Amino acid sequence: MAKIIDGKKIAAEVRADIKRRAAEFAAETGVVPGLAVVIVGEDPASKVYVRNKGLACVEAGFKSVTVEMPEETTMDELLGKLEELKADSTIHGILVQLPLPRHLDEKAVLEAIPPEKDVDAFHVVNTGKIMLGEYSFLPCTPAGVMELLRHENIDVCGKECVVVGRSNIVGKPMAMLLLHANGTVTVCHSRTRDLAEVTRRADILVVAIGKADFITGDMVKEGAVVIDVGMNRRADGKLTGDVDYASVEVKASAITPVPGGVGPMTITMLLENTLTAAKESVK
Repeated sequence: MAKIIDGKKIAAEVRADIKRRAAEFAAETGVVPGLAVVIVGEDPASKVYVRNKGLACVEAGFKSVTVEMPEETTMDELLGKLEELKADSTIHGILVQLPLPRHLDEKAVLEAIPPEKDVDAFHVVNTGKIMLGEYSFLPCTPAGVMELLRHENIDVCGKECVVVGRSNIVGKPMAMLLLHANGTVTVCHSRTRDLAEVTRRADILVVAIGKADFITGDMVKEGAVVIDVGMNRRADGKLTGDVDYASVEVKASAITPVPGGVGPMTITMLLENTLTAAKESVK
């Protein structure tokens, strides 16, 4: 039976350390880390995420600003608001909650956030730095996965690592971080042939495709570490990941549950990035 990697517990420990370091930094410099989150429209899931980010900031002793803009907001209005936040020296991190309404240009919006305040690490400058291994910020979910592995003393070096999913937000940066940790990395996607044959090679399997219970026990090697990034809702309303937990748990050596695995680490690493941005601002 697999060891359950308790993301809630690990996130609480990391957040306590971030709170301590932020307080020390504020005492030394008089600077309180500040995060601004911009949300456009009324998407219910996005509103929950934004509220949770605000609460996490307050708990960590950060300044938290939430900017709510209506669905009909124009590009000029949104870019104007980002210019205001860019000029605000008390705001060290800017995050625009995705997805945006369809009439807005997501790429242009993300590029309008200055790289030094891009705590989601989506700006092309920051994604390029991640490729080179010379980054200040990391995308929050992949960074959270790496923190879970570190906390559980799971060494990536020399391991066969398989990432299922190639999104710019999770899959691609996840592969780069595993590669920087000296893993041997394979990225799978919708066009991959014989997917199960590839996933069965993995010592560390990270799944981020958005398909409920897609990875089953017969697709996993005995003793593999399985990290489930997925968050899906079944017909009965229950949350489930991209991994069929029941059939995989009996084969894996360690596994993240959904909910309570990777999810709590994402906001935690957002706090870490914001603290880093605040420290960089006073250099």
